[in-house]
Amino acid sequence: MRPASPKQKPQPAPTGSLTRKRIKPRPIATFDMEIQAYDRGLKQIAGIDEAGRGPWAGPVVAAAVILTPDAIPNGIADSKALDEIAREALFAKIQQCADIGIGIASVERIDRDNILAATMWAMGEAVSALKTGPCLALVDGNRAPPLACPARTIIKGDATCLSIAAASIIAKVTRDRLMRDLARSYPAYGFEKHKGYGTPQHQLALARHGITPHHRRSFKPIRARLDDKSETPD
Repeated sequence: MRPASPKQKPQPAPTGSLTRKRIKPRPIATFDMEIQAYDRGLKQIAGIDEAGRGPWAGPVVAAAVILTPDAIPNGIADSKALDEIAREALFAKIQQCADIGIGIASVERIDRDNILAATMWAMGEAVSALKTGPCLALVDGNRAPPLACPARTIIKGDATCLSIAAASIIAKVTRDRLMRDLARSYPAYGFEKHKGYGTPQHQLALARHGITPHHRRSFKPIRARLDDKSETPD
């Protein structure tokens, strides 16, 4: 039987006295792409997304999620559109009702292979960690890793496709937790706040305390600090 597409509540429009500039409504993630695949006889559809390609420190984390059509939690959306409390709550709900796989590419792999290759590797690991091999993978962005199943890339898929949005939540929460753990070992850097991104706080910490083993030496701001100041990593 063809599963019904879950209904997601629309996000409320911003309020205020904005009279000149029209507010573009935020896309609502739907199950339509998965339904189209079901109609072609494909029953196990995995959404894939990553978190942490841009930061200067920490791993990149990928997640693959196969949702159960009749047990999809309400409120799933692009992780960037949710606050931390909502992400954590949805993380727990998705874990209870979906098949989840996670892949983590270390800083060493990022520096050795480059961030794109490390991300593709992590996505492949996430799919391999699923309990059931998918018939189709829906991948956020314009590149897909080599997989045993067909893959479809979807630009801004985390905002429009429920399975990818679910994967974005799993990847984001998993990585944020790793960065909070890292902050306990390196409290001066504020990893629990900026999650490794190049914020002013992070830049100041680097200037004061130098580079840790968890910084990505292949990234230009970190490489420049090593080259220009001849810093020895902690």
